[in-house]
Amino acid sequence: MNAIDKKIIFIDRDGVINKDPGGWVETSYVTRWEDFIFLPGSPEALKKLCDAGYGIVIISNQGGVSKGFFTEERLAEINSKMLRALREKGVAIKKVYYCIHQASDNCECKKPKTGLFEKAEKELRIKAAGNYFIGDGKMDVEAGSKAALKTVLVLSGKTNVEMLRDWDVKPDYIFDNLAEAVDFILGRK
Repeated sequence: MNAIDKKIIFIDRDGVINKDPGGWVETSYVTRWEDFIFLPGSPEALKKLCDAGYGIVIISNQGGVSKGFFTEERLAEINSKMLRALREKGVAIKKVYYCIHQASDNCECKKPKTGLFEKAEKELRIKAAGNYFIGDGKMDVEAGSKAALKTVLVLSGKTNVEMLRDWDVKPDYIFDNLAEAVDFILGRK
């Protein structure tokens, strides 16, 4: 394991890095690049993580593929354009993992299951447990907790604080957005 692999951070995509598509695009999924809008401060926050030596792994449910709203090729195109835009801002993402299934498919990769974390551990030869997972929803918090990660909920996506009352698994930390979460994490060195 090299030095960068000792500091890994897992991050959800929609609602954390980019504007959550729920309610403002026809399918509530980012199905084309024109609907991918970086949240204010998110590229800069990711750059801070890179500059501090963190390896960034994106873990995202993208069930719109299996629902037929867009193809896996289109998803790959959107992710490729996101990665290119981030590289232009000095941000290197180690890898993007996504689940294209619906809950009814009963796969092992759809959050709140931990299959994507396990795949990242195996492929990247990293250890998830003990690191952070930043997400914007209940499934993110549950998945991160099951994978023994420190869970960070950001309120820039689909969740508000009132919704947490009904959650069985609570996040370890809550922040308004990715920038605040990153500042907190980097301040804990």
